Amino acid sequence: MLERRYIYPGIIEMNYQAGHRLGCNIYLIDGGSEWLLIDIGYEDTVDEIIDLIRQMDFPLAACKTLIATHADADHVQGMTKAQDILKTSISGHPLAVEPLASGDPVMTYAEIKAQDIFVEMKPCQIDTLIDEGDIIQVGDKQLEVWHTPGHTNNQLALRIDNLLMSGDNIYRDGCVGVIDAHHGSDIPDFIQSLKRIRDSDISWLLPSHGPIFKKENALLEKTIERLSEYQFMSDFGTCAVDWPLLQAWDREITEGHYPKIEPMRTD
Repeated sequence: MLERRYIYPGIIEMNYQAGHRLGCNIYLIDGGSEWLLIDIGYEDTVDEIIDLIRQMDFPLAACKTLIATHADADHVQGMTKAQDILKTSISGHPLAVEPLASGDPVMTYAEIKAQDIFVEMKPCQIDTLIDEGDIIQVGDKQLEVWHTPGHTNNQLALRIDNLLMSGDNIYRDGCVGVIDAHHGSDIPDFIQSLKRIRDSDISWLLPSHGPIFKKENALLEKTIERLSEYQFMSDFGTCAVDWPLLQAWDREITEGHYPKIEPMRTD
């Protein structure tokens, strides 16, 4: 049996577990009697992810659901393949249903013609709708669903104790998920989602890309101020040529540096 690398009681992040970057962050929530996955990434890494789950001795039949944090290809392209193997349901926000069912290449960010990017996006059926305020019970764990639009209109974040699996809302370097009108982004909504995270009692942010990090209100405030300016700047775009945070994260996970978050005190 492969040793389970929990970053917090009941939470395994599959890139840290693998010891190398698989793609987007994929969180396995272990509720004891059952488990679920938050996002799955691209189709070509599904076999490796499921093999790791087998090696950690999780019964495949005990997978409660696969949660799509939002309808972007880099998070969900492998959903249908994973569902076929695990014989489980797919859960997501109501606004993710149509772009996933149609395999919309623009709304799922699978196709960016100007940058010669094309990822095959097979249609994917959401079986269970989840939205703001819902509680997902997985064994002895509970996930609280937050609807945090901005990056996309269907972006979800999921809270467990004082941790937030925060999707593409914000990363450790203060960057945020791509903002593109063709993709359904909305800057005022994004700002409100970031303010909600800032004003919450969350202590740790578990993003969809890059390293896990402690919530720092100063970082969030700086990002909120930057996005507030973007509302009035015609030169804003999404043409970054590199993202140094991911290179730093590559080094951290291959060197075995991964977070071990102390359980929340209840006294």
